[in-house]
Amino acid sequence: MAEAVVELLERAARREAPLEELRALRLAVQAVPPAALRARLSDDHLGALFALLSVNDREQVSACVSILERLLQALDPVYVIQNLREELQKGLFHPDDSVKILTISQVGRIVENSDAVTEILNSPELLRQIINCIGGEKIAVAKEAIKSLSRIAQTQDGLEALFVSSLLSDLKNVMATNDVVRYRVYELIVEISSVSADSLNYCANSGLISELIGELTGDDVLVRATCIEMVTSLAHTPHGRQYLAQQGIIDKISNIIVGAESDPFSGFYLPGFVKFFGNLAVVDSPQQICERYPVFMEKVFEMAESHDPTMIGVAVDTLGILGSNVEGKQVLQKTRSRFQNLLSRIGHQAKNAPTELRLRCLDAISALLYLPPEQQTEDLLRMTESWFTSLSSQPLELFRSISTQPFPDLHCGALRVFTAIANQPWAQKLMLDSPGFVEYIVDRSVEPDKASKDAKYELVKALVNSKTIAEIFGNQYYLRLRAYLREGPYYVKAVSTTAVEGAE
Repeated sequence: MAEAVVELLERAARREAPLEELRALRLAVQAVPPAALRARLSDDHLGALFALLSVNDREQVSACVSILERLLQALDPVYVIQNLREELQKGLFHPDDSVKILTISQVGRIVENSDAVTEILNSPELLRQIINCIGGEKIAVAKEAIKSLSRIAQTQDGLEALFVSSLLSDLKNVMATNDVVRYRVYELIVEISSVSADSLNYCANSGLISELIGELTGDDVLVRATCIEMVTSLAHTPHGRQYLAQQGIIDKISNIIVGAESDPFSGFYLPGFVKFFGNLAVVDSPQQICERYPVFMEKVFEMAESHDPTMIGVAVDTLGILGSNVEGKQVLQKTRSRFQNLLSRIGHQAKNAPTELRLRCLDAISALLYLPPEQQTEDLLRMTESWFTSLSSQPLELFRSISTQPFPDLHCGALRVFTAIANQPWAQKLMLDSPGFVEYIVDRSVEPDKASKDAKYELVKALVNSKTIAEIFGNQYYLRLRAYLREGPYYVKAVSTTAVEGAE
């Protein structure tokens, strides 16, 4: 096979390979191990393939790109940058986007090699053109450029090259292309800033983070909605949160939420601002965030109590995030009857709202009710039981009725609620006392698809792994659950047939 590949490459190098042979070469190179390709490749072969990209024939270009992808992957990155620098440079100016993506992805591979990265950093023209690719029309090209530049910024030298040289001007120039491209550059800056405190300092000193924050707190409501997502990403890292706090950004976001009361257009950006605090509470301390920014909790409750499905959805998601750990649960519990009343509304939405909102309610309920075994104190168990009973007059039947509906997503969502409470003794007693419930759990015939079978299996696993299940369910049911777990999620019972003499 390697011999056939070399022969086809030789013909391509002599420009004697018609399109059919290039197609054959594309298939052949996939079948040859990288080591065998490396041993046979020459500069002439690669140069010829790059030269074939210059024709105005889309199919030929596509075949050559596929071949080059495979061949270049087989080569050492140092070799690629030292011997094919000019070809890579031309590739970035190619009118076909697939060639640009091929070239940029190779640069991304090169910069991950400690020996080859210096060669890239010493090629400002190459880097300049990759920066210009962020402004390309095709999002795929821009994303590949962002990915490669992000990799370049993983090293001190890379940060210096991007932010302490003329390339910073190129980055700012490309931002002026249009709003969409400007946001792509912000995306790159946030990605780089998230790596380390040092990376964040370089980005902050460039002035680009200040520009992003300026747009976040500006008057354009649509721009705010876009920028808050990027600032939320920055807040996922400890050094990012520290920077935002030190710069007073978190206080500014809180003040904008306060001012949203009188803003008729707040619906555009408010969901993003509330999600920001929800994420902040989880990665930081729910209690500290809710105490320091009481407007956040108040706004979540207001949104959940509204009649706007969009606002309700965001509020429900945020409550699920906030209540996914014990500290967050305790913060919600402190609001007493207001949260209990809200649970009743969420239970009603889980039953009656449009499907997408029902699913979000089911996921939030699962997050709110789950308690890890090591955190199951008497107080917390009493709390989750009271929350469950607040959802509906007959909550177990509510979720059971949802789980029997012919919609796989809702079916699995309801099963996840049962799984969330399956390791809590009060829930096990409820399940046992509900007529036919345990039979429903071990009945495989009600699960029509793979996702449902997997969800039911997770429920059985949660029950079997609980320390109290054998005592509460009794030996007979416990053994049936054990057998279900042992047989796996997709077990089908064999049906034996007996031949009867004289039967047709």
